[in-house]
Amino acid sequence: MKKNYRLRANEDFAKVVKTGKTRKNESFTIHTLQNNLNKPRVGISVSSRLGGAVVRNRIKRQVRAMCDALIDHDSCSLDLVIVVKQQYLANDFWINSDLLKTLIVLIKETTK
Repeated sequence: MKKNYRLRANEDFAKVVKTGKTRKNESFTIHTLQNNLNKPRVGISVSSRLGGAVVRNRIKRQVRAMCDALIDHDSCSLDLVIVVKQQYLANDFWINSDLLKTLIVLIKETTK
């Protein structure tokens, strides 16, 4: 995922979480908010409860790879904050990818 598609500022994270819509499943919570940038921005939050820095960074790399495959960067103008839950560690990459896909499809359907 290119860096200009990432949500990095703490204020942006807080704004999306406070005022955006929320969707959940057992591995992820996604907060969404419309933006005026004509591009999606994705922020990933992984708690220190999930593991040390190496584990958290591996999870973030995996979620970024999932987002690259699932999000159309040309037609979407949303800010997404993806919060990874503890159950993520119990599932493998493909199950987590399917769980994230169902949430993103649900979000796309409700924003049209």
